[in-house]
Amino acid sequence: MYDPSEPGGPSDKSRMVALMLAFFLGIFGGHRFYAGKVNTALLMLITAGGFGIWWLYDVIVIASGGFRDDDGRLISEWEPSRHQFGPSGLPESVIAELDALRNEVNELAERVDFTERLLSRPRAPGNDPGSSSHLS
Repeated sequence: MYDPSEPGGPSDKSRMVALMLAFFLGIFGGHRFYAGKVNTALLMLITAGGFGIWWLYDVIVIASGGFRDDDGRLISEWEPSRHQFGPSGLPESVIAELDALRNEVNELAERVDFTERLLSRPRAPGNDPGSSSHLS
């Protein structure tokens, strides 16, 4: 999707995010705020998306891949920029938190397994705390 004739290449903004913002908050100019086009976003906010016509036009343009950010770069990539994210597409802090959570869940699962094994063992006849043999 990279066009070498474009100055600076494609935008680092997500086309999916822009499309979702346009679809749900388009009459308020949400997608234009996201793209950095504050002046036209305010105009959309005041006119309720150009009385719906401007909103519909923008949804079509974003879906077709022709929408540009405030620097004039095409918002053409469906996934957000990989520059600020790790190899999996998530920020490094989120990956670290997920790893810590995964370790805690694994530890909890081990404890539950141990408890289930302990509770599933049959009791020896003389070790029953409720038996009358201990009461003399």
